[in-house]
Amino acid sequence: MAEIVRMPKLSDTMEEGVVAEWHKKVGDEVKTGDVLAEIETDKATMEFESFQDGVLLHIGVETGDAAPVDSILAVLGEKGENIDDLLKEASENGAAKPDAKEEEKSQEEDKPQPKVEDKSEAKEEKVEEKAPAATLNADGRIKASPLARSMADEKGIDLNSVSGTGDGGRIVKRDIEDYKPSATKASSSSAAVSGQESYSEEKVSQMRKAIARRLSESKFGAPHFYLTMEIDMENAMASRKAINAAIEPAKISFNDMVIKAAAVALKKNPKANSSWLGDKIRYNDHVHVGVAVAVDEGLLVPVIKFADSKPMAAINEEVKEMAGKARNKKLQPSEMEGNTFTISNLGMFGIEEFTAIINPPDACIMAVGTIVEKPVVKNGQIVVGHTMKVTLSCDHRVVDGAVGSAFLQTFKKYMENPVLMLAE
Repeated sequence: MAEIVRMPKLSDTMEEGVVAEWHKKVGDEVKTGDVLAEIETDKATMEFESFQDGVLLHIGVETGDAAPVDSILAVLGEKGENIDDLLKEASENGAAKPDAKEEEKSQEEDKPQPKVEDKSEAKEEKVEEKAPAATLNADGRIKASPLARSMADEKGIDLNSVSGTGDGGRIVKRDIEDYKPSATKASSSSAAVSGQESYSEEKVSQMRKAIARRLSESKFGAPHFYLTMEIDMENAMASRKAINAAIEPAKISFNDMVIKAAAVALKKNPKANSSWLGDKIRYNDHVHVGVAVAVDEGLLVPVIKFADSKPMAAINEEVKEMAGKARNKKLQPSEMEGNTFTISNLGMFGIEEFTAIINPPDACIMAVGTIVEKPVVKNGQIVVGHTMKVTLSCDHRVVDGAVGSAFLQTFKKYMENPVLMLAE
């Protein structure tokens, strides 16, 4: 007996899904556990497996199209089975009801329409008509007022193609204002515009919709304030070089050091490792650091769980694995949940300083800039140094200036003395 397969709810915030790819076509046999399609949610593209055996009799959502959760995705049944009554019943129950605008449009189309005279032939004849020749003076010059000549020159209009309505066929101001070039003859004026306006559009992906919704809610719902601190990176650079030499062929990046330093700083400053929950504030004892990863459609935030207890080499491997999954849209919802703090690093793009929008439910996000070589003062002397700026965005409902500053001071201590966090 045929059964309807509905659009699944693959994440807690999913309201509709886009079919990225069908793995089966109508008429194919399907076994339990076979991948029917890949569904793009607001967080990732996930494989959707069949929960039953049968033949794919109907596809309700074509590749690239969006449909709300619980709408008809497909129908599975026995080969040759008639499913018309099943689809009709589902439609009558509201699964395929048109929205109010569509019903209104349909009603408008059903109304008797007034008879409209077909003027296409007349239009064609009009297009083919030649523009009347301009009237000439006795000396062979075109009759036109000085203002009309000036306007025509400014607009790149050939006076030979303009019909004058003034005395004796003279071209006047209104003739230039009302002038429309012939559809069959392009203007040969050297002043004609040579450019062409153009644009392209594309559908907004489920991921981009979710990013827009969440960040709008965060930016306009949470009162942000920002704290910036500059960090001396000389010891961090030397420590990274020594660590990489010791663990070769494994490597750590400056971002791994930032994640580790932030994680241990959060353990020392638990009030920054918190969330606003409306009627209460949650202070987290564990540290799960979200790491913003750029993908084609925006940002995904995989989460490094218990980051404070992991060595930097392990953080490096986990970040690389998660980033690869994010770019291939293979991250699972469970790998993007549970963050208690987020880091956004644009240093690799040469950005020196920026502010980031808080990633809910976190109370803070830290924006990390690039390492800059610049003159610095050390022991009363101007020397060449390397510094990095970080900016902490804070939800003022949870974190005040003193708490945010204390966290940054602790983070600065660990970055400027990396050996201290190795003992944590």
